[in-house]
Formats: sequence, structure tokens, C-alpha cells
Amino acid sequence: LRAETRSGMAAGRGAAALRRAWRERRAALLEPRYTPLVAACLCLAEGGVNLWVIRRVPYTEIDWKAYMQEVEGFANGTLDYTQLKGDTGPLVYPAGFVYIFLGLYHATGRGSDIRLAQYLFAGLYLLNLLLVFRIYCRTSKVPPYVFFFMCCASYRIHSIFVLRLFNDPVAMAILFLAINLFLEERWSWGCLLFSLAVSVKMNILLFAPGLLFLLLQRFGLLGCIPKLCICALLQVVLGLPFLLVNPVGYLTRSFDLGRQFQFKWTVNWRFLPEEVFQNRVFHAALLLAHLAGLGLFALHRWHSSKENILTVLKDPAKRKPASPRLTVNNILWQVSCVCPLNASAWIVFILFSSNFLGVCCSRSLHYQFYVWYFHTLPYLLWCTPTTKLAHMPKVLLLGVIELCWNTYPSTVCSSLSLHICHGLILLQLWYGTAPTPVSHTPPPGRKPTAVSKKAQ
Repeated sequence: LRAETRSGMAAGRGAAALRRAWRERRAALLEPRYTPLVAACLCLAEGGVNLWVIRRVPYTEIDWKAYMQEVEGFANGTLDYTQLKGDTGPLVYPAGFVYIFLGLYHATGRGSDIRLAQYLFAGLYLLNLLLVFRIYCRTSKVPPYVFFFMCCASYRIHSIFVLRLFNDPVAMAILFLAINLFLEERWSWGCLLFSLAVSVKMNILLFAPGLLFLLLQRFGLLGCIPKLCICALLQVVLGLPFLLVNPVGYLTRSFDLGRQFQFKWTVNWRFLPEEVFQNRVFHAALLLAHLAGLGLFALHRWHSSKENILTVLKDPAKRKPASPRLTVNNILWQVSCVCPLNASAWIVFILFSSNFLGVCCSRSLHYQFYVWYFHTLPYLLWCTPTTKLAHMPKVLLLGVIELCWNTYPSTVCSSLSLHICHGLILLQLWYGTAPTPVSHTPPPGRKPTAVSKKAQ
């Protein structure tokens, strides 16, 4: 009888929980506080989706074999970077790539066990997703229903991870881990991981202007120098075996900023003639547009218009008016004077917008480059205040961008549509984060936010 009573009580509690969940179904889709619950459900679903993709969709060989050939040369004792090459050409990634893919080389039987490599990348996909969801939980800006479009609905992203085995997802997973450390105020460890991500693929440098601004805002010029030294020192340590043998060869191959891209693979510039696409003047114009965009955002969106931008070079304790240190554990009311974002959201906004500006001005975007900014798109679209009627256009933008990246080969229409979508996102970032002209003096009865001991 007691057992039946207990089972009946448990069933009643379960039924009550289901009824409560049903009543709150609308809130679970729209309220950011439900992000952990929705994230857990989506991660479980993604485990099944990735297993299904691996078992049902044929693997496509693109760069994996070349990766294995490149690191095999290092495994055989070749330390001259100019001699490391594969079927697709010479090795063009920094040393961190070599070490990580050397581990995969040994784990997969010299790269021959493709199925095991796919399972490893499926695990990387889930880890990357968990890191992204943790960032979104801290910012509390994106309604949970949007995460469905960031997960199960993207064919291209699943393909990049588990069907193509590119190095881009590895770099981005390390980058998202670094951002999580920044949000925890672990700036030194975050800079170390950021540099490690750069050593896998240089696209991570698109986040560097935003990170530099955050370091200056948080520590001042002298204070951020040790953090920059951490980034530089790791690059030296990782590249040391190759620098000792052929330093010029290593630097020119692994950090080749002037490398030409093939027109047949471009996703974003298909509407241009090939001679314009390959023209150095066009490349210089894109670089100038990128620098101008960074400058405008740094002056008018990342920084309070009430203060001189040069104040970020000073020690935070000596700034007038006193500028509180950039902390994450507290919501800085001073930050809300610039933009309606909490401190975590402010850090993420600067990093994600810095990267997005670089993507918009890229000389070429290839299909695997989609992962450079795919997981940041929901934040970029929903970080600004959103009315009920504005949700549908933002979802539509996500859908059109996904369609553009799934059009193979790219067309004039798809590449133009991609630029239009990027332009609309930039416009809403610019106008949606405009500073509000308020005083820097705390409101009556409100004390300035205290700095945590960890931040000190």
C-alpha cells in the first residue's frame, strides 16, 4: 500500500510538472532564462543527429588526406616548413594545427580510420555547442527558440564538422573556450587559449581588434602588455622547432596574409568578374573598408561617446571620470549608458562584431568558412532590442544566409543576397547599439558597482 502511495505521489508530481511545462511552453521559447533547459534538449538531439549523419550520409574527402600528409612529414622528422605539403598544396597553417592534427593522425591509424575521425569531430561539435550555449546563457539576450536554427536546421555546419573534417571547427571551439574564460575574468588564460586558436587557423585574428579594445578598457595600455606577451610567447613556443630550422619559411607559410584565393570556391564575390576578384587594388579597398568599420565601431559603439577614446590607454584607476574595471560578475550601470547590454553581453558584442566586420570585408569566403561566424549570428541579430514583429525578419535573415551557404556552386544571386544580409545585420548593429546621452554620475540613491576581488 505504501509503495502504491509513493508511486501515485510520484506520478502526480510528474503530471503536475508536465502541466506546468505545458503552461509555460510559450515562455520556454521566448524567455532567455530557459536557455539552459532548451540547450540541454538540443544537445541531446544533436548527439542523435550527428550519429545519423555519420552513418547515413557519405563522407566526402576534401582536405583530411592532405592534412594527414602534411603532419606525416613532421612526424617523419621534417622541420623545414616549406617542405611540409599534401595533395592540395603546401602547409599554410601555423604550428598549433600541426600538433593537434598530429594527435588525430596517431589516433586514427595515420588518418586511415575515417569513421573514428568523424566520431571525434562529432564530439568536437557537441563540445563547441556547449561552449556556445554557455556564452548565450551568460548574455541572456537571445530567445531560446532561435537556437533550433543554430543547431538541427543547418546542414552546412554539420557537413563542415563530421563530413569534411576541416580544421576551422577546431580553431573555433578553442576560441569559444577562450571567450568563456574572458567572461569569467580569466584574462590571462583566455589570452593563452585565444593564441592557441590563432595557431590552428589565422581567421581567429578577426576577433583580435575587439580583444585588444577589451584589454585596453580593462587594464589600460601598460596593463594589457603582459596579456599580449602571453599571446606572442605561445606563438614562439609552438613554432620554435620550425623557427630554429627555417624561420623565414615558417613565418611566410603559416602567416601568409597575401595568399590568393581561387575564384571557383568563393561564396561571397561570385557576382564580380574574376579579374576584379584577383585584383590587388580590390583587396586594398576591402582592407581599408575593414579598418574604417573597426574604427567607427570602436569610436561610436564600443566606446562611450562622452569620453575621449584615448582614455582607454590610461590606467583604469587614473581615468577621469573614474572608469570602473570591466567586470562580469556585476552589471555595470555605466555600460548600460552606452548600450542596453550587461557586462557579459558587452564583451561578447565587441568580440562578435569585430569578427563580423572582418567576415563582411573578407577577400573570399569558402564554404568551410561559414563556421567562422555561424554560431555568432543569433547574438548579432538579437543583441539589440527586438519588438514582437521584428522576430520574423530576423529569422528570415538567418534562413536566407543559410540558403546562400548551401547553394553550390555559388551564384550571382546567392553571393549578392549574402552581402545584402550582412549589410542589414550591420545596420541593425549600428543603429540598435547607439549610445544614449546620459550622465556618468550614478543616479540618486544608487552606488557605483563594486569591483570583485577576482577582478582586482
